[in-house]
Order: sequence, then structure tokens, then C-alpha cells
Amino acid sequence: MTHNQEHDALDFLAALNHDFPRDPDVLYAATHAYSDLSLRASEDLAREAPFSYQVHELNAEALELQGKWDEAAAEYRKILDMNPLLPGIHARLGRALLSRPQPSAEVVDQAKRNFEQELDIDPRNAVAEYVLGQLAQDSNDLSAAISHYTRATRIDNGFGEAYLGLGTSLVSAKRFSEAIPSLESYEKLAPDSPSGHYQLALAYAGAGRKEDANREAGLQRESAESLEKVRRRVADGLLQKQSSQESRVPNN
Repeated sequence: MTHNQEHDALDFLAALNHDFPRDPDVLYAATHAYSDLSLRASEDLAREAPFSYQVHELNAEALELQGKWDEAAAEYRKILDMNPLLPGIHARLGRALLSRPQPSAEVVDQAKRNFEQELDIDPRNAVAEYVLGQLAQDSNDLSAAISHYTRATRIDNGFGEAYLGLGTSLVSAKRFSEAIPSLESYEKLAPDSPSGHYQLALAYAGAGRKEDANREAGLQRESAESLEKVRRRVADGLLQKQSSQESRVPNN
């Protein structure tokens, strides 16, 4: 990398990662090398195609990482001005709009329209269907939510959150027997999720399957307790790290 031999660096990193996949020195060197390669590629893109939509997309992604949602949305709008039919951009704009702290009803409507426009361009965008399902569920439009979640699961049968959204909406609509298959699918994909066990317990209870409902209620309590233990360990670890850092700070 120091001598600008990027292609040789990639070959060498591939060999190192293959022979020493867990070596911390190799992983450290790879982290810096890949970071440098990413930076150089972005600089090459800005230099060779400064007015391309890819430059705006790269800028938008960087702004999203910084939590600058309005600026990111502006970059996505520039891309749509250049090519309004480009797949994925309406969905990214919708995501940036919804990521604002407490978005207004007007902003939520804008985001909804963008996800709908995304589906006009790419009808097999499972994420767009899922987000529209969430928005419909939030506004208590259970019929629309069920339709969007159902399409999301049909497009991507490994989309766990879409199965949970579908099952939750069906439970809210008191369509308990219909909710069970989607919630069972979610449970297979996320067996440690307290939310999945809880919703499945409700569905079983509503369908008159008391024994199954009791089992799921017990699993919900166990998974919730396990999750809380993990959170406490993480919190304790952060506190210990902070205390260790503070103890190393010299007194004035």
C-alpha cells in the first residue's frame, strides 16, 4: 500500500487471511489496508466521475453514518433528479426521511410515497414492502399492513421481521389461527426472540391451544431473562472499561 501497489496488496492479504485467519496482526493489517483501499477508491470515483450519481450516493451513505439525515436526503434527491427510475434510491430516501428524530406526519407521508415509488420501479423489493407494512401497522390500518407483510415474506422467505410483522398484525386483527404459521416461521429464524414467543403465545391462546400458549409464555420469560443477563454483562463490561480508563488518567 505504501508503494501504491494495491493489486499486489490484495493478493497478499488474501494469502495471509487464508493461512492465518485468526492472527491479530494479520487482522490488524487487513483492517488498515482495506480502509486505505476504500478511501482510495472513493477518491478515484470523485476524481474520475465527479458528476455521477455514484458520488452522490457515496456522499449520502457517509452522511447517514453521521446521522445527518436531511443532508443525506438531499443527496438522494439529487440522484433522483438525474435518474428518477434508478432502483433502490427511492427506498433509501424514504429510509433517510424516517430516520429523522420524531418525523412529522408530512415527512412520514413523503417517505411512504417514496417506498411506493420504489415498488413501482422494483416490485420485488421486500424491504419496501416491509416498511410500508410497518407504516400501515403504526396507523392501525391492519388490512394494508397484512397485505404488505405478506408480499414481503413471499418475496424473501428468509425475512424474519416480515414474518413477525405479519403475525403481529394478524393477532391484532384477532385472526389467531392465520397468525400461527407466520409466527412459527419467525420463531425458527429467531428462536431467542422474546417478541416472537410472546406473539405466538397470544396466537395459540386465541386459537384455543392453551398448552402451546403456556409453553410459549414460558419460553418468552426465559428468553427475556437471558437477554437481560446479556445486557447487564455488556453494561458491566462498559463500566469496568470506563473505570479502568479513568484510573489511568494522571491526576493534575
